[in-house]
Amino acid sequence: MIFIGVTGWGDHDSIYPDKIAARDKLKEYGGHFPAVEVDASFYAVQPERNVQKWTADTPQSFQFIIKAYQGMTGHQRGEIPFATEKEMFDAFKKSVMPFETEGKLAMVLFQFPPWFDCTKENVDYLRWCKEEMGELPGALEFRNRSWFSPEFYDRTLKFMESEGWIHSICDEPQVGEGSIPLVPRATHKDKTLVRLHGRNVHGWKKPASGDKWREVRYLYKYNRKELEEMADTIKILHKQSKDVFVLFNNNSGGDAAGNAKEMIDILGIEYKGLTSRQLDLF
Repeated sequence: MIFIGVTGWGDHDSIYPDKIAARDKLKEYGGHFPAVEVDASFYAVQPERNVQKWTADTPQSFQFIIKAYQGMTGHQRGEIPFATEKEMFDAFKKSVMPFETEGKLAMVLFQFPPWFDCTKENVDYLRWCKEEMGELPGALEFRNRSWFSPEFYDRTLKFMESEGWIHSICDEPQVGEGSIPLVPRATHKDKTLVRLHGRNVHGWKKPASGDKWREVRYLYKYNRKELEEMADTIKILHKQSKDVFVLFNNNSGGDAAGNAKEMIDILGIEYKGLTSRQLDLF
C-alpha cells in the first residue's frame, strides 16, 4: 500500500474548517490522510496521555511515523535530561509502545544532522541504535552527502539493508555536503519512507537559527510535472517494498496538504477506513 500524508497535523489550514480547536485537528486530519509524522517527539519524549489521545483520535488503520528524540540523533543543544544514553532510549521506547500496541506504529524516524558524516564511529553508533530499538521498525535519514559519495554509496545501502534499517528517501534542494541526492532504493522489503522537503535552494542554505528559518527552508510548492515524476519514483519503490509512506514537508507556505492530495489523485488512490468528515455548513 502507498500511504500519503504530511509532517505534523497542526499547520495545514487548507484541510480544516474555520475555528476548529487544536485538540480536534488530528481527528479531522484522519479524514483526509492515512498517515502522519509526529514531530513533537523530536523535541521531547512524549507523555503517555498524549500518545493515548493520538491513537484514540485516529482510525483503526491509521499509521504514525514517530520522529526520534533529538538527543538520540545528536541534535540536542546543551545537556540531555537523562543520566545515560541507555536511559534516554528506554524512555523513548516506552513512550512509543502505545502506538505499537494499537498497531499504529509505522516506524521511528532517525533523522541525523548535516554534521553526522560517514565515519566508523558513526556507523558503530547506528548499529548501537538499531540494537537498542530491538524489534521496533526504524527508518534512517541522512543530511550529509558523504554517505552517498561514490566511495560509500553502495556500502551505505548494503549496511542499511543488512541492519534492517528502513530507507528514508529524500527529495530536497541540492546544496552540497549539507544535502543528500534522491536515492530511489528500498533497503527493507516491508517498508520504505519518502519525505519531500521541497526544492528551495536559497532556503536550505539559510542557517537553522532564529525564529524564521523554517518559514524559508520549506517554502516550496511542487508543480504537476514534478509530482508526476515523483509518482513514477514512488511506483518503482512500491515494487521493491510492500508499503511506501510518502510525507510532504513543504509547508512553510501551506502547500504540503494540497500537494499530498494532488499526489493521491495522480496515483489514483482511494483510501478506505478514513475518519468520516462532517460537512462545514456555516
